[in-house]
Amino acid sequence: MNESPLASFLLPEGYRRPPVVAVLNEARIAGEARRYATRALSARLERRRTPYVAGPQARDLDPVLLVPGFLAGDYTLRFMAAALRKQGMRTYRSHIVANVGCTLDAAHLIEQRLEAIANKRGTRVQLVGHSLGGMLARGIAVRRPDLVSGIVTMGSPMLAPAAHHRALTAGLGGLIALSKVGVPRTMTVDCVGGPCARESFEESRQPVPADVAFTAIYSRRDGIVDWRACIDPTATAVEVRTSHVGMVMDPAVITAVTEALVRHRGAREETQSWVASA
Repeated sequence: MNESPLASFLLPEGYRRPPVVAVLNEARIAGEARRYATRALSARLERRRTPYVAGPQARDLDPVLLVPGFLAGDYTLRFMAAALRKQGMRTYRSHIVANVGCTLDAAHLIEQRLEAIANKRGTRVQLVGHSLGGMLARGIAVRRPDLVSGIVTMGSPMLAPAAHHRALTAGLGGLIALSKVGVPRTMTVDCVGGPCARESFEESRQPVPADVAFTAIYSRRDGIVDWRACIDPTATAVEVRTSHVGMVMDPAVITAVTEALVRHRGAREETQSWVASA
């Protein structure tokens, strides 16, 4: 068996890779997709029955940037983005076509998007990230709290990035092999086992600034990552009952994300009001 390219510090003591059979939990995505389709159809029929009722009014909420997970692109979060927009939120894509390159490069791209959105809207931005996307979001929030007002992570193993299924490690190995033969924008050994990996990991372990709200969504049914690694002690933890991949479309997760975004804004406004009256 080939030695894992992942650095040992990415799998701290107390965490483990999901067992091989755990990936079978991901078959739940069929039911999660069906629930999303059912809810979307129900909402569409309701709008047809009440054509003259105004839709949700745009609220004074922060803009939301959605960040996809490993091997994924913005398209995987289109259902969630559509649901958030129906709640009156402004959503933005990360411009990541496939999250397969160096994490530091991806973080730099997201940071540039945040700067553009914050300048356009005149306010800080909330980040919603799935899996690796959530880990990137947490790191950026530590580095640029001037741009980030809140983060919501979904199935993001921040405490132990290597606590993932062996099939995912095989995918990493394939990307490293491609980089060795000159394929651009793929992960190198340094990205998962060298200084680059350590820098990303250490940044993701630093305390999130007090004025950046943080919600971590996790599932004990996750077949891809160790759910315990997704519960950051500095975050408000929210448990759901979905597969790892299905988090991007399950109605219960979408509701949890929506509630977290609204709660984050409400908490900040309450703090600002208290400071102003003090």
